[in-house]
Amino acid sequence: MRYDRDMPETIPSSPNPGLRVGFLLARNFTLSAFANFVDMLRLSADEGDRSRPIRARWSVLAHDMAPIRSSSGVTVSPQERPGDPQRFDYIVVVGGLIDEGGTLPREHTDFLHAAAAAGVPLVGLCTGAFLLHRAGLMQGYRCCVSWFHHGDFLEQFDGLVPVSDRIFVVDRDRLTCSGGASSAHLAAWLVERHLGRSVALKSLHIMIIEEAMQADEPQPGLPSELHSADPLVRRAILHMQQSLGLAPPVSRIAEGLGVGRRKLERHFARALGMSPAEAFLRLRLDHVRFLLSSSAHSVTRIAAETGFCDASHLIHTFRDREGTTPEAWRKARREADAAA
Repeated sequence: MRYDRDMPETIPSSPNPGLRVGFLLARNFTLSAFANFVDMLRLSADEGDRSRPIRARWSVLAHDMAPIRSSSGVTVSPQERPGDPQRFDYIVVVGGLIDEGGTLPREHTDFLHAAAAAGVPLVGLCTGAFLLHRAGLMQGYRCCVSWFHHGDFLEQFDGLVPVSDRIFVVDRDRLTCSGGASSAHLAAWLVERHLGRSVALKSLHIMIIEEAMQADEPQPGLPSELHSADPLVRRAILHMQQSLGLAPPVSRIAEGLGVGRRKLERHFARALGMSPAEAFLRLRLDHVRFLLSSSAHSVTRIAAETGFCDASHLIHTFRDREGTTPEAWRKARREADAAA
């Protein structure tokens, strides 16, 4: 399967579009992050859904002009070589799979350094922040990564703590986002800045996105406070985070990891000083607090989403840990936020 963004020669384009964007796609890049961002540009560039690059223009860049494969297997054909970065208002790096995205080609890293030296802002989508850091272009900057990759970032960049509780971060001439739908919201932020709020809202509405989300909107998940260098423990925590609503027993988690329950318990005791069951409960209660503070969901719905038998089970467990009920905790949190 293949996706080409080459524009037919008959499509008119403005000689001076209000927004010009160049894309560098990592090997095995995340297609949704790229597609959400570029579709915001496409819809903002013209009236309605006609796709003419009038108010905005974009281009996929590659030094060798070879098709670039996404993590889903869909390939994208570059349109031009990097060249002079100053012909763009932004250079966007789209990251992909942590283990397979690796680094950018030297030619692309050199291009990004030239862009930074010329004052062209750099944007990292999804794990694009990893690539920018690895290229030495994020020193002194805050960056956003998905809560899902928070632990990976801490492991790869010792001493650097990313922002994983909001959907995107703008720090001077570095813009980073957690990927997925947040790419559309970061693109909408840029469109509003360069082309106007009405253009940004129109494009979001065509994409069936109700309203623009600001940078400080929380991600639908939280980074874990449980960190370990033990690979087995890290894999188990990730498995738990992906199974909050199911709350499988520890024996099933161990089976899914290909180890025995006793071995998993020994690793958790050595790495975290607690059992896997206690760690799993902490992760679930962390997500309960997140949902209480960031949504209007009922306690019954939150209980179902975090693996508790019912609302009564959640209330009992929550009161044991917090000394109050979920609704009382929510009310106190909102009053504190309002006072702040």
